[in-house]
Amino acid sequence: MTYRDQKRLFEILKRYENKFDGKERQDYTMLKKRHKDEEDLDRLSMGRLEALHEKYHANRVKPNYDNFFKKPDEDKE
Repeated sequence: MTYRDQKRLFEILKRYENKFDGKERQDYTMLKKRHKDEEDLDRLSMGRLEALHEKYHANRVKPNYDNFFKKPDEDKE
């Protein structure tokens, strides 16, 4: 991954910092320090960062609420 992707992941995970448990917080702070030193993360570190991203910022399917609202019948005039 590129530095741009790495930066994007850190910006997204910044919102979820307070939800991390002890080990996740420790990993995240270590990775964040490496990112601030402008180091590219290796494959294993990037994998841990992506795992945090998937766990806390998964793009979930949004429910469709159309069935709660009645649409007017087009046959009746």
